[in-house]
Amino acid sequence: MPRTADPERRREVLDAVIAELARIGAADFSLRDLARGLGQSTRVLTHHFSGKEALLVAVLERLDEVQHAALRATPGWDDPGVPVGDIVRDTWRRTLAEPEIAVTRLIREIEGLAAAGRLPVEVPGFVRGRAAFVASCLALRGLPAAEALRTATLLNAAFSGLETDLLTTGDRDRAEAALEDLCAWVDARATPRG
Repeated sequence: MPRTADPERRREVLDAVIAELARIGAADFSLRDLARGLGQSTRVLTHHFSGKEALLVAVLERLDEVQHAALRATPGWDDPGVPVGDIVRDTWRRTLAEPEIAVTRLIREIEGLAAAGRLPVEVPGFVRGRAAFVASCLALRGLPAAEALRTATLLNAAFSGLETDLLTTGDRDRAEAALEDLCAWVDARATPRG
């Protein structure tokens, strides 16, 4: 049973856990193996998390928090004069460059495990949260709320699929050509107001 712990220390442990999961994968890890990879005892993990499922929930929450912070830090996301395609391209470059590419792989793995029913926790909020964030960006550019959410859902799914394609095949030219088509599509739907 986890004890009340210093929130800053818990976040540090969680960030280290995410980095280790990005290295070893999330499919079949054990707390013991995870702790060993961190150079710690399992007690460090159980001090902060009641078990593997609680740890996974915390990982998803932290990944969501980090993703939203990164999106909010993307220049122009809240400026209706900036084309959404520019934001998509900036996000693509950031998520596929060091040091974020390892976490991008982890996120894609987690989503794949969840889709296959092989993750012991639910992740709908993890995916829906991104859609809601992108929808808010599109709504700032004049799309009605329902259309913004549908467009964000499609944009996120296509973006994730293109990242997965690139990470799987290594064919950057093809994936980035498709990304340009995606950017043109979203810009045609969400023309910035000036």
